[in-house]
Amino acid sequence: MEALFDSHVHFSGTDTPGYQVQEQLDRAGQAGVRQLIAIGGSCDLNASAFKAAEAAPRQIRAAIGFDRDQSAEMASAASIVDATERLARVVGSSSELGVTVCAIGEIGLDYHYSPETRDSQMALFDAQCALAVDLELPVFVHSRDADEDTLAILRRYTGKGAKSLQGVLHCFTRDIAFAEQLVAMGFYISFSGIVTFRNADALREVARTLPAGKLLVETDSPYLAPVPHRGKRNEPAFVSEVVNMLATVRAVSFDEMARVTTTNAQTLFRFPG
Repeated sequence: MEALFDSHVHFSGTDTPGYQVQEQLDRAGQAGVRQLIAIGGSCDLNASAFKAAEAAPRQIRAAIGFDRDQSAEMASAASIVDATERLARVVGSSSELGVTVCAIGEIGLDYHYSPETRDSQMALFDAQCALAVDLELPVFVHSRDADEDTLAILRRYTGKGAKSLQGVLHCFTRDIAFAEQLVAMGFYISFSGIVTFRNADALREVARTLPAGKLLVETDSPYLAPVPHRGKRNEPAFVSEVVNMLATVRAVSFDEMARVTTTNAQTLFRFPG
């Protein structure tokens, strides 16, 4: 079986006893998952991602950043500058600790629950996109009810040759028009367990239509467990269900879909095969 790559894992966000990195890696390995990205988004999540990558450097790389829900605490320009400088320092010192920081993220915009923080969300997102360009790292982007603002900010940093921003729109749930605009900028589109849900026909059509070379898969664990694991705590082993669904809707073999999505992830995040 071809190796699988889970491009988006949170090793925090749960208080379940025994929630350990190695236990998840063991189960993931049994399911064919060989590599993954541990995702940050806050001080605590960044620390968890860093710790996971430190524990298993051959299998795990880290992404660190400050997500949209951190923007209320960073409403001033000085706070945002301080935050991005801290990220840059961590990236700069990570290799000395045996950790590879391969991306900035999770970052982005979400107006569903907090539209009142739109301005501070945009400022924080913009600053971290600029940082990613400076560090020559891709970004993990979250976008909910914010399509136009997300595209507007990303366009500031894409199409600039060698210094063009790269990245992925993670846990994609929007329509084909949004996806195509992201792909036109060079971005990847990542599908989570949501694509397996019974009411996700429109999303499956997006997954069927997009270029194979721009597809990634993820669990977004411990959230959004795919069918047939709905109601359980999600984990990297379950990414095989996402690969299986994409293979089904695109009428290719499981191994072909695994090969494509793993190669895409290794290319974007400069992860050795």
